Amino acid sequence: MIWGVVQFPGSCDERDALAACGLAGEARLLWHGDHDLDGVDALVVPGGFSYGDYLRAGAIARFSPVMEALAEFADGGGPVLGICNGFQVLCEAGLLPGALLVNERIRFVCRQVELLVESNRSPFTAGLQEGERLSIPVKHQEGRYFAPEETLDELEAHDQVALRYAPGNNPNGSARDIAAVTNEAGNVLGLMPHPEHAVDQLTGSADGLRLFESAARATA
Repeated sequence: MIWGVVQFPGSCDERDALAACGLAGEARLLWHGDHDLDGVDALVVPGGFSYGDYLRAGAIARFSPVMEALAEFADGGGPVLGICNGFQVLCEAGLLPGALLVNERIRFVCRQVELLVESNRSPFTAGLQEGERLSIPVKHQEGRYFAPEETLDELEAHDQVALRYAPGNNPNGSARDIAAVTNEAGNVLGLMPHPEHAVDQLTGSADGLRLFESAARATA
């Protein structure tokens, strides 16, 4: 299993993402100007502040050369994981529905949250049981998931809500407590919590590692 982690100017979590991917295979760093994905089996778009979040989070990164290759990879069924800013980038690129808005209380939040597994149809959640609880940290100011009501209904109907904040754990006011969604095919997953920061019990939880291990097994 070969993972590719995309680095944009302003990314700040690519090293942790590389370390997490390295626990579930081989990890390679991909520069945003690359057109070649170097034969990877899965892609991670990490957190941070791509291009300084100018205009709005993820709005400039979606025009990077690597995004064309990423879109082709996703269209071919390749597993793609967008974390925090990476989730924003995938939404801006039209690879995921909805948008990430400023947190309800207009404050940066950094805390451990409890998540509920809503669907295991994605490679990243295939090894998890629906209804399981995961403990994973969040750190963002623009993490409030939003989509029109009809889109939210479609996501629910098509089993595209992968993770939901457990009751009392929604840190940003996301619609319907949504923490992660997939595309209709299920191979592209975007989430605001940071699984790459929860891969070792010394940090308080290793629940995030299970998403990487799940994708490695599903891809194999």
